Amino acid sequence: MMLYHALAFITGFIMDLIVGDPRSIPHPVRFFGKLIEVLDKKFHLDGQEDYVNKKNLRNGVFLVIILILVTLAIYSVVLGFVYYVNKAAGVLAEALMTWQLLAVKSLNTESMKVYNALNEKGIKEARREISMLVSRDTASLDETGVIKAAVETVSENTCDGVIAPLFYIALGGPVLGAVYKAVNTADSMIGYKNERYLYFGRAAAKLDDLVNFIPARLAALIMLLSAKLLVLDTANAYKIYRRDANKTSSPNAGQTESVCAGALGISLGGDTSYFGRLVKKAVIGEPLREAEVEDIKAANEMMVCTAIIFAMSAFLIMAVAAAVRIWIRG
Repeated sequence: MMLYHALAFITGFIMDLIVGDPRSIPHPVRFFGKLIEVLDKKFHLDGQEDYVNKKNLRNGVFLVIILILVTLAIYSVVLGFVYYVNKAAGVLAEALMTWQLLAVKSLNTESMKVYNALNEKGIKEARREISMLVSRDTASLDETGVIKAAVETVSENTCDGVIAPLFYIALGGPVLGAVYKAVNTADSMIGYKNERYLYFGRAAAKLDDLVNFIPARLAALIMLLSAKLLVLDTANAYKIYRRDANKTSSPNAGQTESVCAGALGISLGGDTSYFGRLVKKAVIGEPLREAEVEDIKAANEMMVCTAIIFAMSAFLIMAVAAAVRIWIRG
């Protein structure tokens, strides 16, 4: 099974790298989103009284547990059944599941739309494109603000959309990878510190911090290697990583963001407007120069290089482990 898993893993990764996410095929994140919406409506209580907050805190835990159990059940039963029927079909099904849980090509494609808009269509279209990727207010962003928002999105999602799913798929196949994506989707939908979700979304937010803790740090270290391979400023990337990786309110967001900022020689973060409210955020990196549109492309190159290094390393480890197991069994 380890050999099957290794083949499915690398096949799914290559499919994502080349094809991305065709909109015509139902995506599992949409299913997770629909389930979270249903559970949100069922379990969330309105009001700010203490007893309501306590119930929302408890109900938020219930939501996460139900989400994980449903995801585990569906992916385990489907994949187990296909493998039971036919091993080759099982490898194909696992590869397809792996493909749908990754976002290397789609992250590159969507962020490069911002790059192309800035080069070809102007700031108005660039603001529209970046608004599809971020939750911050974009209507008043100047060109530098749009560039930084795009670079931040790519650097942060190098963990959430690329390395973390790969990490959990490598450990436990698409079943564990799907559980990760379900938790990450829950955090993106209800893990806000606003009036509605401060208590109800806390379990999702804290669990997302936990499951991203190791992948975020792995992603940062591999991104440092990617910066070296791409002949970027590795020394500054390491300096900023050591200094700024833990500046963000999230324990994980600053890991890859600090490496990216240092490698490019720009600053990221800073105070940002969300839904008309100014949010104080730490500044990551040093502005050795002004951010420019080519930084979006460079951030994507680091993201793709980081993904390839991790995927190939994980595949080789799994392949060697499978070969050793076959050799031991004789």
